[in-house]
Amino acid sequence: MNTTADAIAAIKTKLGRDLCIMGHHYQNDAVMAHCDISGDSLELARRVPRIDAARIVLCGVYFMGESAALLAREGQTVHLPEPDADCLMSAMIPIRLARRVLEQLALGGRDIVPLAYANTSLAVKALTGEYGGAVCTSANAETMLAWAFQQGKGVIFMPDKNLGHNIANRLGISENERHVLRIDGRGLIEPASQPLDRKLLLWPGACSIHARFRPEFVERARAGYPGCRIAAHPECRQEVIALCDAAGSTSFLIKEAARVAESDSGGTLVIGTEENLVRRLAKRHRGKCSIFPLSHAICPEMSKVTEEKLLAVLEGIVGRGGEPLEIPENFFEPARLSLTRMLEVCGK
Repeated sequence: MNTTADAIAAIKTKLGRDLCIMGHHYQNDAVMAHCDISGDSLELARRVPRIDAARIVLCGVYFMGESAALLAREGQTVHLPEPDADCLMSAMIPIRLARRVLEQLALGGRDIVPLAYANTSLAVKALTGEYGGAVCTSANAETMLAWAFQQGKGVIFMPDKNLGHNIANRLGISENERHVLRIDGRGLIEPASQPLDRKLLLWPGACSIHARFRPEFVERARAGYPGCRIAAHPECRQEVIALCDAAGSTSFLIKEAARVAESDSGGTLVIGTEENLVRRLAKRHRGKCSIFPLSHAICPEMSKVTEEKLLAVLEGIVGRGGEPLEIPENFFEPARLSLTRMLEVCGK
């Protein structure tokens, strides 16, 4: 019987080198089985400029597709199996509000560099480029924050306050050198009452998935798995990270699982991040070590991408060329600049 998987495989064979399917690590196993390239946000961005295929299908949330479209070459098109798959964190920083806050800071005399997390909209990335800033991912946030400070100005990190705090801790930026902005729908709340002269200003956003993890989850894991090692994603709260043995990006957590599997045979690793990845790592290293999730955490937006929707977008490409993701012309250059700054800095 012809299954969805068989139909996808047949289209991949038909399109051959004209097609490249990319997938973020948080996708489910059924989708990941069809991906030619998998990675975290940084790895996917790095790989796009080196892809020769005329059609790129990106299995992930919307901002990842936008980044791929910004970095794709002329003549290449980027397609999304589920255009409605968004990032809840990116919705916490609407462009109108982001522009208003940057304008308020400038009017108050702050000469500040914006550093936008990859989990932001195309419009926010364009605003970041316009103001001389750059994009970062969890894998290179430390490098990019250091770069931003080297510009000789203060920095506003948008929108993940948890990642901002954790990277600041790594760089030795004390708590009294940071400030989480107080914002409402009109902009900064009573700017004169806020310490806006601090070195690092943090937008008050957070990943709804990683923010679920609490310190008691770490304590419970240590009690349930005596002698275990615990690693978590830096989008978790800093009080959670402080209790873990290690913290790092998605790519770091994958490498950590491989390291534990090879060096600590029979050991146990507990990982605090999106559960699809944790379960996949547990299968990959079964028999060498035990891997468990810190708690149940499935991203509902990533879950919108299914094998059936992947087949539908591929059938659209074969039948009528598909509906590629379009980048508004007024956003293209400044948004691309914010991304290429990141790639240039991290390529050094």
